[in-house]
Amino acid sequence: MEKTAKLTKKDYFNTIINLLNGALDFGFDTDVDVNDVIAFCEKEITTLDKRSAKAKETAAAKKAESDALTEAIAAVLPADFTSIDEVVELVNDPEVTRAKVQYRLNQLAKAGTAEKGELTVNVDGKNKKIAAYRAVV
Repeated sequence: MEKTAKLTKKDYFNTIINLLNGALDFGFDTDVDVNDVIAFCEKEITTLDKRSAKAKETAAAKKAESDALTEAIAAVLPADFTSIDEVVELVNDPEVTRAKVQYRLNQLAKAGTAEKGELTVNVDGKNKKIAAYRAVV
């Protein structure tokens, strides 16, 4: 048997509706009203569609927000190599975390807008290399 694509809840509900409609055609006898089960499945499909639409709307809003943060980071990124912590300070927004900035800097580096390098910093008498980024001019 050949594997097909993964079935969704919506696919399962549609299959149940089709099976029940076929059972009605053959005079299938049961204690449960088949029309009630079909109505339930249709209601669940509607609910799934609403959830899907809401999820897409939320994802679009988050993407727009993240694009704004990427643009803000690109705007403040200097031409000299700068550590991630310094970029966080340059953005100067309490909502912006180091992880968010690091992710956006990696995106900018992949896009060719920023360049990734290393800075050597003295920590407790030892030299330590940390990731640094600069704007591509």
